[in-house]
Amino acid sequence: MAQPPNPARALRGISTIGNLLGAIVAFLHFRVVDRAVASSPRVAIHEIVVSVLIFAALVWIGSRYSNRWIDPLARAGSGQPLSERERAVVRRRALLVPYLLASLSFSGWVLAGLIWGVALPLAMGATVSPLQAARQVFGTTVIAGGVTVTFIFFATEHVWRRRLPFFFPEGDLRAVRRVPRLAVRTRLLAILLLIGVVPLAVLGILAYTRALALLGADPATAAGIVGGLGTTILYLLAAGVLAAVGLSIFAADSVAAPLKDLEAAMAEVERGRLDGRAPVVSTDEIGAVAEGFNRMLQGLREREMVKETFGKYVTPEVRDEILAGRIRGEGELKEATILFADLRDFTPWVETTPPRQVVTELNEYFTEMDEAVRAHRGLVLQIVGDEVEAVFGAPIPTEDHAEMAVRAALEMRRRLAALNARRAAAGKPALRNGIGIHTGTVLAGSIGGAARLSYALVGDPVNLASRIQGLTKDFKAEILISEATRVRLGADIEVEELPAVRVKGRAAEVNVYRVA
Repeated sequence: MAQPPNPARALRGISTIGNLLGAIVAFLHFRVVDRAVASSPRVAIHEIVVSVLIFAALVWIGSRYSNRWIDPLARAGSGQPLSERERAVVRRRALLVPYLLASLSFSGWVLAGLIWGVALPLAMGATVSPLQAARQVFGTTVIAGGVTVTFIFFATEHVWRRRLPFFFPEGDLRAVRRVPRLAVRTRLLAILLLIGVVPLAVLGILAYTRALALLGADPATAAGIVGGLGTTILYLLAAGVLAAVGLSIFAADSVAAPLKDLEAAMAEVERGRLDGRAPVVSTDEIGAVAEGFNRMLQGLREREMVKETFGKYVTPEVRDEILAGRIRGEGELKEATILFADLRDFTPWVETTPPRQVVTELNEYFTEMDEAVRAHRGLVLQIVGDEVEAVFGAPIPTEDHAEMAVRAALEMRRRLAALNARRAAAGKPALRNGIGIHTGTVLAGSIGGAARLSYALVGDPVNLASRIQGLTKDFKAEILISEATRVRLGADIEVEELPAVRVKGRAAEVNVYRVA
């Protein structure tokens, strides 16, 4: 994963902008809303200088602490090696970044309220009543500080969410302990209270201060006070609308953006792409849903991997039937056509060919035979030595299984001829095989021991198909079929009747046919 930009720089910018915004709000509050707290209608130069110095000092102290606190995150982002303990610290602090900056900002504004409301007036020799001090602290800490803390928290969270995946590539945010879990309901309730309570509090202060100013005022002064209400109300309306819109955007983005990412990840899964994941960027309910989705996706990937791997040990057809629960483990009687294909002169070839080359060339041969069987809806049950056993009509039943088996044998012959042409071009000897086919009722099911099962066929038709394959050597034929298979074929498949023969294990003679 690419390294994230230096977090300290981005967070320092958010903190600076937020505190400047708070300073503007504090200035406007005491110059427009609660003007009675201001010492004079005009701002003196020394007040500006002192305020800037105090503001700079508070920002510097907060920046020093936050930089030290964020230093492990910056080192992790630069690719420096970290110990296991340091990685745990980094993961926890990565989730606490918005809370840290908001807490530092709130602490700074509490100090600012005490400094401007109590300490600074007393240091300048001014007389401060408890009510005036409380209003100064309220305007500085609650009004300006509340706006600042809210902006810094949500702005930091918005920016920081894009960096969280670097620290949590697996998306396991909720595995980190001792971090706040800000629920969506709590988040929305807090924003609603800020939008609703703060404006009401400001309006209450405005009404109270204007009422006090009207007491004992002469008609001209009272008219001026009432006339100034228009500007104040306009300011409050504009500030309230901006705050409501800004907080609503932050709140909507904090909920809608993760849900949109989750929706996009679900759409990828719907298209069959299981290699993605939903970004997990919060520890709330939406983050929990995203983590649960990723766990489900991991389960789907593991199942797909098992399914794919399983399909290498058994055929995909059998695999799908087993996974769908359509193969009865206790077995069932099925009418099917069995095909056996055996290589000729296998032992001499093995003895004169290097083992590694034998394996390579056998795999090439079996690949061609397997593809021919699959092309006609057949199933390769097993490969033993140089022999292939295949079935048509099981486990998935088909009406024309006998014809499909014969057509598969014809394609096996064509593929073997093409393979031999390539072998001849490479100076290798040709391969020959014999194919025997028989149709009958067999017992099909999962057969084996307690630790290993395989889909297999049991019954006399299986033995007879193997015996017919052995007869290809006697008749010097490539493909032989039984009478039971021949009667199920269409007229377009040409066969030649051969003399009836007796095979091992059967008292009656067997009628066999050569496929042209």
